Amino acid sequence: MGGYAVIKGSAYTLAAAPDMVIHNGTTQTTERVVNPESEYLKKLPEHLRSFEDVVNYIPHQVYIGNLTPESLKETPFPWYDKKAEAASSKGKFGEIIAQDEFLGLIRICDVFDLVKLEKNFAEGVKAKLAANELIGAEKAAVLDKNTDDIEALKKLVEEEHAEGLYHNNELVGAVKRAHEVDVNLSAHVILENLVTKASSVLSLLNLVKVTGIDPLEVEYVIDCCEEACGDMNQRGGGNFAKAAAETAGFLNANGSDVRGFCAGPAHALLSAASLVKAGTFKTVVVTGGGCTAKLGMNGKDHVKKGLPILEDVVAGFSVLITADDGVSPIIRNDITGRHTVGTGSSPQAVITSLVTDPLDRSKLKITDVDKYAVEMQNPDITKPAGAGDVPEANYKMIAALGVKRGELERSQLADFVKCHGMVGWAPTQGHIPSGVPYLGFAREDILSGKISRVMIIGKGSLFLGRMTNQFDGVSFLIEANDGKGQDTEGFDENKVKSLIAESMRKFAEGLLSE
Repeated sequence: MGGYAVIKGSAYTLAAAPDMVIHNGTTQTTERVVNPESEYLKKLPEHLRSFEDVVNYIPHQVYIGNLTPESLKETPFPWYDKKAEAASSKGKFGEIIAQDEFLGLIRICDVFDLVKLEKNFAEGVKAKLAANELIGAEKAAVLDKNTDDIEALKKLVEEEHAEGLYHNNELVGAVKRAHEVDVNLSAHVILENLVTKASSVLSLLNLVKVTGIDPLEVEYVIDCCEEACGDMNQRGGGNFAKAAAETAGFLNANGSDVRGFCAGPAHALLSAASLVKAGTFKTVVVTGGGCTAKLGMNGKDHVKKGLPILEDVVAGFSVLITADDGVSPIIRNDITGRHTVGTGSSPQAVITSLVTDPLDRSKLKITDVDKYAVEMQNPDITKPAGAGDVPEANYKMIAALGVKRGELERSQLADFVKCHGMVGWAPTQGHIPSGVPYLGFAREDILSGKISRVMIIGKGSLFLGRMTNQFDGVSFLIEANDGKGQDTEGFDENKVKSLIAESMRKFAEGLLSE
């Protein structure tokens, strides 16, 4: 057995979804029930962004790796009224796809023929997806099937409880219910789950491109999204991981789902690292798709203040965890922070359990960690909604603990936030911002020698399930690889022989000198 598990690469993807904001975001669907004639719903369409605007948005360019968190920090705030120079829908960590392509990918991910698309729309999308190197003609061929004319689609939506799929404010498809009675298989839930699966598949395909991994080498996939897949007999039973792995072509993989609200990714990464370090699997992928419910979540505040709807993308990410290669950053799953049942829910108690407790056990100071990746929420979204700058608030709390512990002077608070923190750039899709958006940059920064130690912090709100009033959270360190714990199961025989010969030569030289 080798050393610690390592991070071999990460992928990040976005799918533009302006029509889904209107028809599927919980803020909007609730408003249509409570106040169908509201001014907000009337004004909403005027505040939707084009695909070009979505691509040009600076935080999105950071998310897919074309810009760095440092460059975003240097950009005058706010960012919604600025455009990234030389923006591209393709990035070194992933890609941004248009809404019509995403609807086509949803159809590709539907194995029960529950998604119907309008014939002409399907034909156009098929050509686009076939041209995408990560999807290709073979996967896109399914768009020839299960198509219908617009009148048949209208009947499904208006008379048969189907969920409409819209593009440019026109009906272009429908998602049928999978059961007449089971609310867990209603058209609404099926659509939510297909969106999550499709965004996960998109990130998995990009992970293959980013890392160069052979999909057949992946042995286990862990999904950490916030949706629930199952029927009335096992609501939330799963398994998004294996479903997405199937579509992405990870044919040798098994998998399971890990849930922890916003802290889900941190729990999943720890599980993956532990499985690899234990030797259970050599190659594990952690993945998480986005959700429709949180599209336009803060839309009312954005519209009220004249901003565009900034929560108009479905995000996804995937991370490749493997046995120690002697080079890639290691996951120190032995240095973990835990928000236990008895921790308490005050901000200080939460940060103490997640940051200072694990550092104390390792005899490290707060300043020994080069970067802290907390909830990397985009302040362009949260500040107009009254939630403030979430990452900055976390960094100030960590810095305050540093002062209390005598590891920082009060005059160093601002510098700590600047040097050990980052501005947020991630979409507000629950689990998506929770530490993981920095993994791609963290790997690069550690490999380049720019930094040597990072702490990933995931925090969750378990009280949302109405089963407990508890908060939740876990954290762990990522460090530079010293090369000493490299997995040797597949050792190089010639290299071993050479080392033995060298040792024998030196031994002989020693005898002769005597």
